[in-house]
Amino acid sequence: MTTKRGDVALKLRGAIALLSLIGTGLALFGCSGESGGSQENEANKLLSAVEAVQARHGTLPLTERLSGVVKAKNQVEIYPELSAAIVEVHVENGDVVKRGQPLIRLRDNEFRERLKQARAGYQIAVAQAKQAEAQLKEVQAELKRTEALAEKELVSATELETVRTRTISAEADFELAEARVEQAQATVDEREVTLSQTVIRAPIAGTVGNRNAEVGMLVSNGTRLFTLGQLDNVRVQVVLTDRMLNYIETGQRTEIYTENAPSGSMIAALTRISPFLHPVAHSTDAEIDLANPEGSLKSGMFVAVDIYYGESEQATLVPLSALYENPATGATGIYVSQDSLDGESVGAMTDGQAASLTAPVSFKFVPVEVIAKGRMEAGVRGVEPGSWVVTIGKDLLGGETGTARVRPVNWRWVEQLQHLQRDDLLQEVLKRQQGAAGDSAIQREAE
Repeated sequence: MTTKRGDVALKLRGAIALLSLIGTGLALFGCSGESGGSQENEANKLLSAVEAVQARHGTLPLTERLSGVVKAKNQVEIYPELSAAIVEVHVENGDVVKRGQPLIRLRDNEFRERLKQARAGYQIAVAQAKQAEAQLKEVQAELKRTEALAEKELVSATELETVRTRTISAEADFELAEARVEQAQATVDEREVTLSQTVIRAPIAGTVGNRNAEVGMLVSNGTRLFTLGQLDNVRVQVVLTDRMLNYIETGQRTEIYTENAPSGSMIAALTRISPFLHPVAHSTDAEIDLANPEGSLKSGMFVAVDIYYGESEQATLVPLSALYENPATGATGIYVSQDSLDGESVGAMTDGQAASLTAPVSFKFVPVEVIAKGRMEAGVRGVEPGSWVVTIGKDLLGGETGTARVRPVNWRWVEQLQHLQRDDLLQEVLKRQQGAAGDSAIQREAE
């Protein structure tokens, strides 16, 4: 497994070798200060130097390059449910907490007082209910006596009806008192829940981040206090268009590229795709669940994601750097060697060392049909496998045919160069220019 430091060194060696090639080509164009050179040397001065690799036969993995955003598993933002001042903060950024662990305590004096009032109101309601119950029992007993006397015709029908009416009223008063008790109990329960909300607890186990809480700070239900999530497992979210849904599906292999990973990339399967598309953008979200035991992926990080959804048909494979758009005709093609090259020197490129240049070789521009493109190579028709194709220095040839001295390289070397960023090359060019300027100044002083 290549380390980060090793990758950087490899890139620098590749940039230096590439610049050496360019320098060689410029040197071949330059004029010599020596007099009496041979005609062969004069002819070599007019030749360019290029790099070439042998085309090969095979299939090209079909990939879709997307941008993804990393989110922690069960990532949630913590908001208070009350408006109050913070009196205690129990956690810091990066702390790992358990579910239910206190995070913040808010000022609770007002909420304790409200709970106290609610409990007093409950006690009053209970007392009123007992009083109503006693009155109801008294009236019910009176009704029984009156009904017994009415059977013996000792009381009038009007007196009996009056007692019955009083009984119905007492029953209603008792039911109302019981309802008030339930209402008071509900108020007590609500005030107890509100008081418990002054202590904000972790809803899940995870790592704390994005702290936005200080003692004395007045917060409301719109104030985000923390972000909480489980960083040992993350979720990479990508956006798929409706066109992509024709060939991308769950379970397909994906490769996530990040400089934080030791190998530079991480592999996982496409976990899920939302079946609901946005009504305007006609796109949907897809997610990749990914183990992150070393914590190399951070929530909110942007990553490049390749989704592998199949393979192209059998074709001739060439590096992407070999494709050239002819400025005269606009046709896409490749400069192919018309002479045989000795492939023994290709092995010298395996360790980043420069291979020697060949004798002058003629090249011809061959239009091709591009069947498929990958990250590093393209499948084409029009060039036979095994042909030597120019990867660097195409602009130096020009026209339909050209002649150049060639440095044969292997595929590994080409891939290393294609991995290089433009910034890496620019820095190395500037460094070389500064060194060349210094050497020129020293030479002028010596003269």
